[in-house]
Amino acid sequence: MAQEIADIFKAYDIRGLVDSEITPDFTFATGVAFARFLQQQREPATIVIGEDMRPSSAGLADAFSAGVTSLGMDAIRIGLASTDMLYFASGKLGLPGAMFTASHNPAEYNGIKLCLSSARPIGKESGLLTIENFVRQGSPLEIRSVGVESECDMLEEYVDHLLQLVDLSQIRPLKIVVDAGNGMAGHTAPAIFARLNCELIPMYFELDGTFPNHEANPIDEKNLRDLQRAVLKHGADLGLAFDGDADRCFIVDEKANAINPSDLTALIAERELKKHPGSTVIYNLISSRAVLEVIEENGGVGLRSRVGHSYIKKMMADSKAIFGGEHSGHFYFDGFWRADSGALAALHAIAALGESKKSMSQILKPYQRYLLSGEINSKVADTSAAMALVEEEYGAKDGLTIDHLDGLTVNADTWWFNLRPSNTEPLLRLNVEAKTGARMEKVRDEVLALIRS
Repeated sequence: MAQEIADIFKAYDIRGLVDSEITPDFTFATGVAFARFLQQQREPATIVIGEDMRPSSAGLADAFSAGVTSLGMDAIRIGLASTDMLYFASGKLGLPGAMFTASHNPAEYNGIKLCLSSARPIGKESGLLTIENFVRQGSPLEIRSVGVESECDMLEEYVDHLLQLVDLSQIRPLKIVVDAGNGMAGHTAPAIFARLNCELIPMYFELDGTFPNHEANPIDEKNLRDLQRAVLKHGADLGLAFDGDADRCFIVDEKANAINPSDLTALIAERELKKHPGSTVIYNLISSRAVLEVIEENGGVGLRSRVGHSYIKKMMADSKAIFGGEHSGHFYFDGFWRADSGALAALHAIAALGESKKSMSQILKPYQRYLLSGEINSKVADTSAAMALVEEEYGAKDGLTIDHLDGLTVNADTWWFNLRPSNTEPLLRLNVEAKTGARMEKVRDEVLALIRS
């Protein structure tokens, strides 16, 4: 049982197989544990709870709410929500929150994303380990008064807040295809686009946690193919793809090219720095080198972060950064309680396009300065030994710098690579970038040969 619990508690959230790992009994126990943790942290005695469209989410959220209220805390159920809508509710109400979702995982999975009041992150190092230990210990025996559960629909308030952060009142008419992947964007996108000067062409808006059309994971390009075809078929200005809980957004230009998330990070950074000159922007260490260049060209201060939302959110709080971007398609906004929002990232792309006479491909071209390999996973028996081998090889070469912010990063004048171990599997993840495709491929193949030998 102890090992099962350890497997379910990940670095940033709780996730596992429905029925065998994530059960009503488990989520009840987690509700009790979360309430205990919040009491320990002197957090507000009310928890806001959201859920995605997976068949199991409502029942699991019911059990969690029962666990929370059994310890005398109150629960506010906001019902169907995207993860960023849960963060909005947490921020707006100043309450801790729990979101029932397994994001882009297949239908047989579910999980819980937790946050402190005002959408402050909870990860392994910031409370999740304590909650895991409380689940292991079981419920406390003392009898308390039972809390109250209530319901609150926050969809329109969520849209109001998004549109206060990005002004879309003056954009030209646009035609936009949105692929919700049968996930929560099918719930939020209609409410958002009802307020925009855009023709919306919806794809897979039916909420269906079995994901009958394709995985709700747009970082995998095969899941963008339907959207790319639809953009060309309808002569659309832009295509948007969301993951299952709609906290990540990927874009496709008018030529149906999938856009690197680093390009969108650079675009949003430039827009935000025009509003807040001299501010700090966070980017994670596998973002394109172009991101830092754009930040500095626009008078900003760029700070490099480890991969992972809890690190970026903490760095944003410490540095008072206005924006943060991750290569995985997560975008974080100071005006959104430093939380990530796929919808806000999409609105920035729409605003940039709608304010310009240029096409999306023309707008993004200045940010496309390097060639990236994309993330390449290699299964290895001993990740530490493989990384040591790579460091030994490149540490002996002149003109290179090495750092260990997150795994191993090797920097040269015209190229760099990062090699880091997975948190959950015997995998090494490699990202390479260079000024030319030939150089990128050479470095990529050299590193892969070392770690796979």
